[in-house]
Amino acid sequence: MSVLFPKWSNAFPTIFAIAALGGVTTAVGGFWYYATPKFWRVGYMPTQPGGGFNHQIHAGKLGMDCRYCHTKVEKSYEANIPNVATCFGCHADGKLNKLAEGTETYSPSHKTKTQFVRDAYAQDASIPWRRVHKVPDYVHNFPHHVHVAAGVSCYSCHGRIDTMPIVHHAEPMSMSWCLDCHRAPEKVLVPVDKVTDLRWVQDDLTERANAGVITPAAQKVLDAIQKAPPENCGACHY
Repeated sequence: MSVLFPKWSNAFPTIFAIAALGGVTTAVGGFWYYATPKFWRVGYMPTQPGGGFNHQIHAGKLGMDCRYCHTKVEKSYEANIPNVATCFGCHADGKLNKLAEGTETYSPSHKTKTQFVRDAYAQDASIPWRRVHKVPDYVHNFPHHVHVAAGVSCYSCHGRIDTMPIVHHAEPMSMSWCLDCHRAPEKVLVPVDKVTDLRWVQDDLTERANAGVITPAAQKVLDAIQKAPPENCGACHY
């Protein structure tokens, strides 16, 4: 009697099983990486009106405090963006050029670059800034005032904003990322008067991480919240 299939075909089931397992592993691994905020959020940098607000110049070179523009960050859930009147206060015709002339931030083309501010002010219109950081709709708004009061710096969530010509997403802001901080807040807490001093915070947190120490300020906050920042679902989700 002739053999329908050669002997080597007996390896087909094993080969198929290995291939299927490899395919499933690749699919799960690819989804696990490419569908996470670390991939599709970090680095997000939308194009802003008028070329955008250059934080590297304003917060970095000029040393403007975050709270000059984000005035409600200590009192509200939202870190509000400034109204046009705040921008116009510096960018009215000729005003800033007189202030900046002779410094490295001065540029003859400055008036052209910032004309959109004066146009919006003249029209009593808002500047349509594109939002960079936003939690999903099924999550409560991030309570900035609570975190700032506890000693969580802007740096921990937004990175070195003062070095960014155009703001981008520096951290994934995923649920696991938030929980990591809530489970070990001593790693990020700084004195409240330092929360907007991003260079100081970066150096301090790096030094503390390398030394494995907790500052007295961090310990004080930890004691106040009984070392138990909320981890229950209702604390963040509707």
